[in-house]
Amino acid sequence: MAHNEEFKVSGEELLKKLKELAEQGNARRIIVKNEEGKILVEIPLTIGAVGAILAPSLAAVGAIAALVTKCTIIVERKD
Repeated sequence: MAHNEEFKVSGEELLKKLKELAEQGNARRIIVKNEEGKILVEIPLTIGAVGAILAPSLAAVGAIAALVTKCTIIVERKD
C-alpha cells in the first residue's frame, strides 16, 4: 500500500528537496506541480536506479525551478 505526502516549496528550494526525498529511499514517485496545480514533471523511482534515473530529471527540474516561484512536490511512498 502507498501513501502520499505534499510539500510546498519555493523554486529555489526545489532541487534540494527533491534530492533529499530521493535519498530517503522509500519514494516510488515524485510529482512536481506549479501553483495552478498543473503537473510540471513526474519522476518514477525504482530501487537501485535512483541515481541513474534522477540525474537527467534533476537537470529538467533545474530549468523548471528557474521559472516557478512556488510549487508543490507530491511524494508517493511505499509502506
